Amino acid sequence: MRHSVIGSRPCGDGHPVFIVFEAGPTHHGFESARRLVEVAAEAGGDAIKFQILDTDRLMGQRDVAITYKVLNADGSVEDVTEPLEVILRRRELTRAEWAELKRYADKLGITFFATVDYSETLDFVRELGCHAVKVASGDLNHHPWLARVAASAIPVMIDTGSSTIGEIERAVEIITGAGNDRIIIHHCPSGYPARLESINLRIIPTLRQMFEFPIAFSDHTPGWDMDIAAVALGVNMVEKTLTLDRRTRSPEHIMSVEPHEAAAFVRAIRDLEVALGRARRIMSPEEAQGKLKARRSLFAARDLARGARLTGDAVDWRRPGTGITPAELPYVLGRTLARDVGRGTMLAWSDLA
Repeated sequence: MRHSVIGSRPCGDGHPVFIVFEAGPTHHGFESARRLVEVAAEAGGDAIKFQILDTDRLMGQRDVAITYKVLNADGSVEDVTEPLEVILRRRELTRAEWAELKRYADKLGITFFATVDYSETLDFVRELGCHAVKVASGDLNHHPWLARVAASAIPVMIDTGSSTIGEIERAVEIITGAGNDRIIIHHCPSGYPARLESINLRIIPTLRQMFEFPIAFSDHTPGWDMDIAAVALGVNMVEKTLTLDRRTRSPEHIMSVEPHEAAAFVRAIRDLEVALGRARRIMSPEEAQGKLKARRSLFAARDLARGARLTGDAVDWRRPGTGITPAELPYVLGRTLARDVGRGTMLAWSDLA
């Protein structure tokens, strides 16, 4: 069943990779968020994702801090430690602003969805007409919340972060047990950016084997080499952070694509999809004709008279391969010629008696 539909766009085996631009951590207010919607749509993305969070309610302790890397103007990288509460507040917009962003995304023809954290925000995104919701990796073991999200009956994306396979299995059980089988499982390496050792792309075939749902890759690395590898390994969706400036001093900008790169990112994935082809040999009519130029056919190795018996030393193999093939030699040896042929003549079946 590895198939889902998000709005009008299919996601799953047999369909193009669903490309999501993540803008939740990389906007810094309504105007930048609006611009990121534009960039994602212009680049050819299928969707743009935000994070609609209630910081005051979510942060039970205000002294939690995280360390992340930022890119300086001179190209150097710096570690920055900042209170999580401050970071989350940068991602907050008013409900009116979220509604305007959703309308703008609809106008530009790009799907809009969000990570949500409480029932109120879940109800709000449903009011907005969002066609999917996402659960953050930190909530994968929040089973009451998973059940509540599942009851919304719209596609549920789950980030797996640092979760174990057992935790992922249990989360899927909770969601399907609530009557929702419209699940997309995200392999999401942790870190801002993720360490190469933690990316573990080989888990993708494992997830595909274990679960019947579409598998996604949420990329936390600079560039898009890992996205290309993930697509080659069979993911149905990729999620890549998008920024207006990689040098912004906030989490996730350092590994995001900038506006001038976004279209190339999409094109690289679309080109790879074409190049991957199908799990069988395929050949265009042009290729079928072209290969004959490099293959060989049966030719007379010397002047041969009518009635001569064909032996191995009487024939030669030359290009093109439009005549009797080398594989057909056993059906040629020992037969006699029906006419005189000169040296270097391509032999046809009609030449044989």
